[in-house]
Amino acid sequence: MAESNKMKEMPVNKLMVQMGIPMILSMALQAVYNIVDSAFVGNMRVGSEAALNALTLVFPVQMLMVAVGIGTGVGTNALLARTLGQGNSKKAAKVAGNSLFLGVIIYVVCLLFGIFGVKAYISSQTVDAEVLEMGVSYLRICCVISFGIIFFSLFEKLLQATGRSLYSTIGQVVGAVVNIILDPIMIYGIGPCPEMGVKGAAYATVIGQVASAVLLLIFHIKLNKEFEHGAKYMKPDGGIIKEIYTIGLPAIIAQALMSIMVYVMNLILKFNPSAQTAYGLFYKVQQFVLFLAFGLRDAITPIIAFAYGMRSKKRIQDGIKYGLIYTVILMILGIVITEIFPGGFATLFNAGPSREYFIGAMRIISVSFLFAGINIAYQGIYQALNGGVESLVISLLRQLIIILPLAGIFSVFARNGQMTVSLIWWAFPITEIISCFVGYVFLKRINKNKVDVLN
Repeated sequence: MAESNKMKEMPVNKLMVQMGIPMILSMALQAVYNIVDSAFVGNMRVGSEAALNALTLVFPVQMLMVAVGIGTGVGTNALLARTLGQGNSKKAAKVAGNSLFLGVIIYVVCLLFGIFGVKAYISSQTVDAEVLEMGVSYLRICCVISFGIIFFSLFEKLLQATGRSLYSTIGQVVGAVVNIILDPIMIYGIGPCPEMGVKGAAYATVIGQVASAVLLLIFHIKLNKEFEHGAKYMKPDGGIIKEIYTIGLPAIIAQALMSIMVYVMNLILKFNPSAQTAYGLFYKVQQFVLFLAFGLRDAITPIIAFAYGMRSKKRIQDGIKYGLIYTVILMILGIVITEIFPGGFATLFNAGPSREYFIGAMRIISVSFLFAGINIAYQGIYQALNGGVESLVISLLRQLIIILPLAGIFSVFARNGQMTVSLIWWAFPITEIISCFVGYVFLKRINKNKVDVLN
C-alpha cells in the first residue's frame, strides 16, 4: 500500500514532479513513434515525397485509435484512483477488469476497419495512385495489429492510477527503442531483411507497440497489488462501464476531435499538396510538444481525483496550482525550441518542396502552444472533478467549432491568391486564446461548486 499512501500523504508539489516526469517522458516517447517514422521515410531513396504525404493522410486514423485507447484509459485512471482513495478494493478490481474487456471490443472495431475501410478512407483525400497505395499499405498494417497500442494505453493508465508511472515509462522506452532500431532495418532493407519502404515503417511501429503492451501487462500483474486480478473481473458491468465513460468519453472525443481536425485540414489544404504535407509534418512536431502537456495532465488527473475522493480541499487546490505552473514552464520551453530550430526539423524530415511551408507553419502555430497547454491542463482538472461537460466544450472549441471555420475562411483567400497559405496557420493561435479564456471561466465555476464547499 506504499503507493496509495504516497498519493494520500506526499506533498502535492513533490508528488506531481515524481509522477509527472515519467508520464511526460512516456507521452514524449509516444510522439516519437510518428516523428521517427516520418524522419526515416523522408529519407527513402525513391518516393520519399509521396511516402511523407501518405503518412500525413493516415495520421488521423492512428490518432483515433490512440484516442479511444487513451480516453478509455483516462476514465479508468480517474475512476480507479478515486475508488482506491475511498478504500474500495473490490470495486477497483472490477474497474480494471472492465477496462480490459473494453480494450478487446476496441481492437475488434479497429481490425474490421483495417480489413474493410482503409482504401475508402485514403482515397477520399488524394487522387495520387502512389500515395494511395502507400497509405493503404501502412494503415492496414497499423489497424490489423492495433492491439499493441490499445492495450498499452490501458495498462499505462492502470499503472499511473496507483502512482507507478515510472513503470509505464519503462514500457514506453522499450517500445520506442524497438521501433527506432527496426525502422531503418525494415524501411531500407539492412542485413537479411528485405527493403519494405512504408510497409517496413508500419511493421516497426506495431512491433514496438506490442513490445510495450506485453511489458506493461507483466508490470500490471506483478505490481498493482491494491486490487485483485483475474478473468472474472472482465465480466461486463454496465454501471462501471458507464462510470468509466462518464469520465473518459470527453477525453475520447477530445482526442478524436484531433483526428477529425487533421482530416478536415488535409481536405482544406488539398489544393496545395506541399502545404498539406508540411502541415502533416508540423503536426507531428506540435504533438511532441503538446504531448508534454498531456503527460503532465495524466499526473494532474489522478492526483486531484484521489484528493477529491479523500475530500481534501487543500490537496485539490495544490494540484490545480502546481499543475498549471508546470504546464506553463513546459510550453514556454516548447515554444523556444520550435521558434529557434525550424530549419533543423525541416532537414530532419527532408521536407523538400514542403520545406518553406513547414517552416512558416512552425513559426506561426508554435505561438499557440502556451494557451493549448493550459487548455489541456484545464481538461485534466475538469476530468478529476467530474467536470466531463466542461472538458468536452473546451475540446469542441479548440478542435472543431472555432478552428475549422476559421481555417476554411482563410483558405479561400489563399486559394484565390489574395493571401499566402501562412494566413491559414493563424487560425491556431486565435482558437487557443479564445478557448483558454472560456476554460478559465469554467475553472472558476468548478472551484466554486465542487472544491470550495469541501471542509
